[in-house]
Amino acid sequence: MSYSKYFPLENYLNQVSITLTYLELEEILGFKLPPTAYKREQWWENNTMHHPQANSWLNAGWKVERVSLGKEVTFVRDES
Repeated sequence: MSYSKYFPLENYLNQVSITLTYLELEEILGFKLPPTAYKREQWWENNTMHHPQANSWLNAGWKVERVSLGKEVTFVRDES
């Protein structure tokens, strides 16, 4: 398999993560997150069967990697 000279950019972009504070998430959404998003890590699971909110990040090609309850959420590209 041959790689283009731009492969390093592709590789970098595939490894990029984004961390958003709860305030930033609420500004994007236009409403306050429910209390369970502040109190339970399970709310942030990458499981659409029990957590329909996960559709928003999974459909965009991201998954939650880490949650600091009430503070911030880190999303990474979903390579699955």
